[in-house]
Amino acid sequence: MSEDTSKPKKEKSTSLLRGAWELLSCLTPYNRYFIPALIALCATGFLVLLFPHLMGELIGGAMMSSGDGQPVDPQEVLARRNEVAITLAIVLCVQAVVAYFRINWFAKAGESALADMRKRVYSKLVRLPMSFFGERRIGELSSRLAADLSLIRDTLVTTTPQMLRQLITLLGSLVMLFITSPQLSLFMLACLPVVIIATALVGRKIRGQSKLAQDQMAESNVIVEETLQSIVDVKAFHNENHEIGRYQATIDKFLGTALRTAKAKASFVSFIIFVMFGVITLVIWYGAGLLATGDLSSEQFFKFILYTVFLSGALGSLPEAVSQVQKAVGATERVREILGEQAEPVVMPSEMPEHRLKGDVVMDNVAFAYPSRADHPVLQGLSFQCQPGQRIAIVGPSGAGKSTVISLLLRLYEQNSGSIKFDGKEADTYPLPYLRSQMAMVPQEILLFGGSIKENIAYGCIRASGDEIMAAAKQANAHTFIESFPDGYETLVGDRGVKLSGGQRQRVAIARAILADPAILILDEATSSLDSESEHQVQQALDSLMKGRTSIIIAHRLSTIRQADQIFVLKDGQVVEHGNHDALAEKQGGVYAMLSKLQFTE
Repeated sequence: MSEDTSKPKKEKSTSLLRGAWELLSCLTPYNRYFIPALIALCATGFLVLLFPHLMGELIGGAMMSSGDGQPVDPQEVLARRNEVAITLAIVLCVQAVVAYFRINWFAKAGESALADMRKRVYSKLVRLPMSFFGERRIGELSSRLAADLSLIRDTLVTTTPQMLRQLITLLGSLVMLFITSPQLSLFMLACLPVVIIATALVGRKIRGQSKLAQDQMAESNVIVEETLQSIVDVKAFHNENHEIGRYQATIDKFLGTALRTAKAKASFVSFIIFVMFGVITLVIWYGAGLLATGDLSSEQFFKFILYTVFLSGALGSLPEAVSQVQKAVGATERVREILGEQAEPVVMPSEMPEHRLKGDVVMDNVAFAYPSRADHPVLQGLSFQCQPGQRIAIVGPSGAGKSTVISLLLRLYEQNSGSIKFDGKEADTYPLPYLRSQMAMVPQEILLFGGSIKENIAYGCIRASGDEIMAAAKQANAHTFIESFPDGYETLVGDRGVKLSGGQRQRVAIARAILADPAILILDEATSSLDSESEHQVQQALDSLMKGRTSIIIAHRLSTIRQADQIFVLKDGQVVEHGNHDALAEKQGGVYAMLSKLQFTE
């Protein structure tokens, strides 16, 4: 039974040590700063230990001179006092200089290591497949990531040097205590197990509460992010009070946990203060007896007291530092989980094919279910073909699988069975970045980046010149309204493009797609949320964009697809009808004919 209970503890301690080693290994690329910083840390640690020794000589020497019944030579005491004071001043200066470089080097190593980690994590995140994001809340992911990386930063830059310095002080003080008075040292060490056991027990409870508080704060941050992202819906449905209530509930939970943690910490600190001062009192009491019997000199006694104070300070600060390192180890493990996820392949520019796709697209007997809902198939044996330069439309009721078709074409997900081909070759034989570079999408809901209009259009081709951006805007019927703004193309669009109207955002997105010059254009309900005037302007821009390209149009408004070469009607993840508008509209009892009657019968 005892073996079973000891195993988890042993595994936990091993995991902690392994995690701490992994945390420190982040600093390895910056050993040119980290190793000198460690040397400087050791130097300042040993310099600190000189203070009790010199202070003992300064004060203890004078006490000894006046306490042996012999006349005191003032000149000798003053000369000795000046000599020790000068030595102390020199030690102070050296320590100040070394401390400056130590802090600077630790900061360079820690901040640089964290910057590398931030870059690696972000690079990994943006390359992870959609299945990863489908199983996680984005708000929680970003909040947790920010909190974890901040915690790692504080640990690398502040806590680790502090803990190492306290360890040096602790070990050095112990050595000096035994050198000064072995008898008194053994008496003092006999009192320490009580402090150490209490520290371990209370510290474990505090760590658990701190982790819970951190998770609850992350939960509250998720609510803030989700509310602000959907602020229009919140106001439209008059749910401000509901969101305030949600946030207040999570904050109240966090507050309760934080207050319980504070009580535990307060009790712990009070206990440590009582026990530490109690130990010091006992040591002084025992030392006074040794001093009275002549087994200890006044200089030794004073040095011992100072080293005891140093030891107590180091011992008292270590649990907090160890707790911080433990939390950082947990944060490092969560970050490493992200880094360990299977990302989409990275392709070098030299490996990208130079030819342009013709635009032949075939989906043959494709079946698919989202990983989070594996038992709920979305597509079941779906097949269709689009010839180069054709305009095809995909229609059907909500939930039929229209948007899933787009996700599979862009290879945001991989089909469970069947095949998807471009120009006669399987989709997975093309480098993923190349395949996506041959396609451009204009979605229904345009979420622009928070920069300028120019930057948002240029997202279709990062290296595009100003003239090319302007030409794309003109072709998208966007140039006129852009020029009407005081700042023109430098106008900031606001968070997710909120400063522009729906039609303006749509035309900016079309200009972006024009600039990308894709072989295959995907339009996902591109005009369904616009008024008649905006729809007319956007439709003109889309007609210009679709010329000479394979175009796949997802549509609810059948009026926008009358000119499509082929229309595929989806129902329950399958193609149930296909043909052009006229043929499908005349088909008695057909799904498309029913939709057509509903929309065109006014």
